Amino acid sequence: MVREDLRNIAIIAHVDHGKTTLVDEMLKQSGTFRENQVVEERVMDSNDLEKERGITILAKNTSIYYKNVKINVVDTPGHADFGGEVERVLKMVDGVILLVDAAEGPMPQTRFVLQKALELGHNLIVAINKIDKPDARIDEVIDEVLELLIELDATNEQLDSPVLFCSGREGTASLSPDDKGENLVPLFEKILDQIPAPSGDEKGPAQVLVSSIDYNDYVGRIGIGKIERGILEQNQEIVVCDYHENITPYKSKVVNLYQIEGLTRQPVKTAKVGDIVCFSGVGDITIGNTLCDVQAVEPIPFIKISEPTVEMTFSVNDSPFAGQDGKFVTSRQLRDRLFKELLKDVSLRVEDGDSTDSFKVCGRGEMHLSILIETMRREGYEFAVSTPKVLLKEVDGKTFEPVERVVIDVPDDAVGAVMSRLGTRKSELVSMEPKGTRTKLEFLIPSRGLFGYKNQFLTDTKGEGIMNTVFDSYQQYKGDIEGRNTGSLVAFESGEAVTYGLYNAQERGCLFIGAGTPVYEGMVVGESPKAEDINVNVCKKKHLTNTRSSGADDALRLIPPHIMSLEEAIEFIANDELIEVTPKNIRIRKKILNNNLRAKSKANR
Repeated sequence: MVREDLRNIAIIAHVDHGKTTLVDEMLKQSGTFRENQVVEERVMDSNDLEKERGITILAKNTSIYYKNVKINVVDTPGHADFGGEVERVLKMVDGVILLVDAAEGPMPQTRFVLQKALELGHNLIVAINKIDKPDARIDEVIDEVLELLIELDATNEQLDSPVLFCSGREGTASLSPDDKGENLVPLFEKILDQIPAPSGDEKGPAQVLVSSIDYNDYVGRIGIGKIERGILEQNQEIVVCDYHENITPYKSKVVNLYQIEGLTRQPVKTAKVGDIVCFSGVGDITIGNTLCDVQAVEPIPFIKISEPTVEMTFSVNDSPFAGQDGKFVTSRQLRDRLFKELLKDVSLRVEDGDSTDSFKVCGRGEMHLSILIETMRREGYEFAVSTPKVLLKEVDGKTFEPVERVVIDVPDDAVGAVMSRLGTRKSELVSMEPKGTRTKLEFLIPSRGLFGYKNQFLTDTKGEGIMNTVFDSYQQYKGDIEGRNTGSLVAFESGEAVTYGLYNAQERGCLFIGAGTPVYEGMVVGESPKAEDINVNVCKKKHLTNTRSSGADDALRLIPPHIMSLEEAIEFIANDELIEVTPKNIRIRKKILNNNLRAKSKANR
């Protein structure tokens, strides 16, 4: 059976190339919203972090109707750290729209997601987006996309994919770069022509591959997947199994069944082959499982998700301020929350740590883990995290480490500084291409070489540089890389920071706190330009004498402190430091808080 009334597509692209904005316009022009309905921008970016950062973190499903054909659309993340989301949802669709910025052209993540789509044999529609940008270079970008397809061993059919020229913000698409177009009808037409209709045996026993998981406090875990064969009904008895034998097959029941209509889930009694469905009632369902008819237990193979490359240790907060801000502070609560995250994030790995109150959390990059940390602190969790470390592999007695492909776009006068910095971080220059007054550089660099580099990069390029990274491969260990060459200003005693103490401390380096901030012994209150740590007393008050009051001198002027964000703190901390994360505060501290004990441990090393 071929479902001519249905199409399943995913929109894939590099970060910030306009996927979510284009989906907005597709929803508007297909009549999903009422004429007078107020619709916010980037309606698919539903959680607070996505709205604040302007990026998509979780893949999401929606649907539109065109000429009585239902088009299921999956909006995917563009950032490399969330590549696991893209890999698994591609199993749910029959074709992809590859979106490429008309100015930037194919970027590292474009290569990554396109490679995954080609491996699955999906049909493509290439959409050159943002053609109304003043620096658009449409003809060159088309050539670059073609070169990328050839490089990734695309088939002849994939090389002949249609090319559309879009402006997601204006909601237009056309078949010619000279014609701006009036609406997205050319895109809808190409979806119907180019993307194959789903097909399968409607009369066969039911078979559903679970590609995504959601969670609801009322109904528990919700599985999302495509019906590969047969018909799925509400209250149907099924067997849950796994092709890779991760679980023992067990019987269960589909209690509720939904299909996605626009931005909502509508309850349905039955769904047939090709439909993307959501279902609840199967308690322990997870990504990669297959729902089968009781009479025919035949699991479907699931793609191997790329391995994590970065590890951080999450531990219970044991600072003097522990328990003041957070609702969830115990090791049991921390453990439950981390293992709950595994249910919906397939690229994450959690293991018990060296002690009973610490856990090793492995992810696809610093940003992947920082989003998890930020989400948890907003939910009321309080904990401490260590410096990120790369995950090494042993092969035939040799050590291998993850290597990233980095594409950097910088002004010409910053090229020397960038190449010099990356040279000390064991990078290898792959290509260098002038683009007007700017230069595009491509490097292969060990993942650990990028730790702590982002701020330095922005300084070297005066904030004008653009840097994008994607995991490339595991290569032989490149040797030691010099770490942070600055020290920390460490609080000498507990109390409240006062202006007099801060005024004396700011001469030693850049401060992270202002007057009135509570501090404790061993807390990092600033950065020292020297390589070693310096103990400072920011709680020191100026005492009055018998001739003058304590406030008699001129008012002391403090330099505004540099308040560290979570990402900056992760980049900054040294191996003997931790980040104390609470719902209200982000503090950096030494692992050993007592000054004398810390000095002894340094002397013993």
